[in-house]
Amino acid sequence: MEPKLELKNITRSFDGQRVVNDLSLALHAGEVVCLLGPSGCGKSTTLRIAAGVDRQNAGQVLLDGVVVSDDRGHMPPEKRSVGLMFQDFALFPHLSVLQNVAFGLNSADKREIAQVLLAKVGLAAYGDKYPHMLSGGEQQRVALARAMAPNPKVMLMDEPFSGLDNRLRDGIRDDTLAMMKELGAAVLLVTHEPEEAMRMADSIALMRKGKIVQMGAPYNIYNSPIDRKAAAFFSDINVIHGVAKNMQVETAFGRFFKPGLKDGADVEIIIRPQHLKIDLDRHGSGPNPTEMHGVPARGSVMRARFMGNESLIELRMDHDGSTLTATIPGVFLPQPGTPLWLSMRRDRCFVFSSGD
Repeated sequence: MEPKLELKNITRSFDGQRVVNDLSLALHAGEVVCLLGPSGCGKSTTLRIAAGVDRQNAGQVLLDGVVVSDDRGHMPPEKRSVGLMFQDFALFPHLSVLQNVAFGLNSADKREIAQVLLAKVGLAAYGDKYPHMLSGGEQQRVALARAMAPNPKVMLMDEPFSGLDNRLRDGIRDDTLAMMKELGAAVLLVTHEPEEAMRMADSIALMRKGKIVQMGAPYNIYNSPIDRKAAAFFSDINVIHGVAKNMQVETAFGRFFKPGLKDGADVEIIIRPQHLKIDLDRHGSGPNPTEMHGVPARGSVMRARFMGNESLIELRMDHDGSTLTATIPGVFLPQPGTPLWLSMRRDRCFVFSSGD
């Protein structure tokens, strides 16, 4: 099946510095892909190139298999039949809500189309109002209706929910996603929030320094990160340090095996706080080692905090004085100095060379 949007070997430089570096990406009908990464990694520039608002220095942009931008020509954004939603909504203040949605439509029944779309986003009675009379969430829905009006086959969205109140954001994101799926458009969404990407995307493209370093379904990219930075981008992590010998690493939590490790290499074992198991101290003894959780190691509580749905416990480990953080559901608030034993879910540990 032909991709609705395809970027081939896109490169973009500003003042001699590459912001997007040989990036390739393809989106199909009905697919939601999130460009995810920290500020300055090139994700918004990539989206602007896909929209035609910016032009790459090298590479091609294709819509439905047709080249719309390369070193020989560049189709302007208004002729690309793509929907655009940006962070500031960009509504025309002097036009009514209905006029904003109908703007750019050439059909004779554009007012009727705009009214139907306003009803879809729950704003059927707002057509005569002006943008300044609306809340942020309402303005976002007007911008969505306007982007949907031309029935685009590709929708490009640059952090459109970042300006919304947290209480509104989840509901509006879900409504937007449902409408995009109904439209059947290929959606490219830029965000710096992992939770948003996990919630909305069929596929996440994790960007770093102008490149896609890992791409996959949310479950896969979360549970099989390519390196320490990828793991840390999605959640807090704990890092246990070790040195490789015979492709193994000896730690207080037992032995870890990693093919390809060179003897003497510094190794980092990564585990998320929710995958540490806590056991009570029994007169200096802890639980027996198990295949699932390996060897337990003892530490003492530094602080414990209740975070609403879970408790967060920080411990100073006896064997090396390092600090590890564990989270468990519900309320568990041991006093500072309380000895506890930690075990690690072996199937949730990631072993990387320190340079990864």
